Amino acid sequence: MSPSDTNNQQSINKPAATLSVFQRYLTLWVLICIVVGIAIGRLLPGVAVALDAMSIYQVSMPIAICLFFMMYPIMVKIDFTQIDRAFRAPKPVALTMVVNWLIKPFTMLLFAQFFLGYLFRPLITGTELIRGQEIAIADSYIAGAILLGIAPCTAMVLMWGYLSFGNQGLTLVMVAVNSLVMLFIYAPLGRWLLSASDLTVPWATIVLSVLIYVGLPLLCGVYSRHWILKHKGQEWFDSQFLKYLDPVAISALLITLVLLFAFKGELIVNNPLHIVLIAVPLFIQTNFIFLIGYVAAQKLKLSYEDAAPAAMIGASNHFEVAIATAVTLFGLNSGAALATVVGVLIEVPVMLMLVEICKRTAFWFPREPEKASLRDPRCQILS
Repeated sequence: MSPSDTNNQQSINKPAATLSVFQRYLTLWVLICIVVGIAIGRLLPGVAVALDAMSIYQVSMPIAICLFFMMYPIMVKIDFTQIDRAFRAPKPVALTMVVNWLIKPFTMLLFAQFFLGYLFRPLITGTELIRGQEIAIADSYIAGAILLGIAPCTAMVLMWGYLSFGNQGLTLVMVAVNSLVMLFIYAPLGRWLLSASDLTVPWATIVLSVLIYVGLPLLCGVYSRHWILKHKGQEWFDSQFLKYLDPVAISALLITLVLLFAFKGELIVNNPLHIVLIAVPLFIQTNFIFLIGYVAAQKLKLSYEDAAPAAMIGASNHFEVAIATAVTLFGLNSGAALATVVGVLIEVPVMLMLVEICKRTAFWFPREPEKASLRDPRCQILS
């Protein structure tokens, strides 16, 4: 390892002093929120049901509000001049497209079929009634896993890119491209992989979720950043506005988790063994796809700031769309819906682990720290 690599590695290992208490112990807060959410769902089921009923086209409005406050602080920090640079450097976007649409759906199918359809099948007994047709619960779990595998993340990946000090302009471009592709490919790809001629994907759910989870906070972020920089200046934006905004995104993430597990916690509590069995292929899939994207990014000689979000967006899933689709197609209490909820259960802790892996291996890549959120003091951790 060269002296510069050693210095980079040493600086990466000293983030605790500059991170907030939220960022430093985020995994602990996530676990606490999961427990609190499940407890609310069990002890106060009326509250959970009432909140869950506040939805439009299967898109939960309480979760949408939380996601707005999670995404807006990230969006407002983006230097949108980076978007133009991202379009002029198409390698990361091309890598994302290949991994998300030519690799990820099929590896998810293979892992789900092997573990849930073969290895664990003796442990997953019973059937359920779906649209008047009796199917094996194991097959329903496989369907839910597939719905996760064909829904690349278009919202929370901005959080993962933010936490890993990635190029947020590039992440936004990848989110936009994947959102558009998903509108056209999600239904036919799902129909094909599920081998169900009557599969109907709720288009309104996908369109509305993309608009709410990405479009609205993006619009507000662009406008407010422009207004603040014009009327208050860069120094006020950095020292005052961002100072009070920083905890908002992570707080909103934690509240979102409480709501998600309050809504779906009953499914988890009633199926503890099945939760573990479903989690195995989902855990392997997440890490496998991240590894493919991260190694490919290194081989393509991408900078760390581009490599981290390019690998993250493939590993992460748009679980909101997957859950809504599973509920619409198979029912709220179906095995498919349970499988998508397990995706939420493992995704946040696993993605936080992958964020740490990225930060600790940043020295493997060329560095272009100017691509990260500009003027963000956290970026000095990896520089």
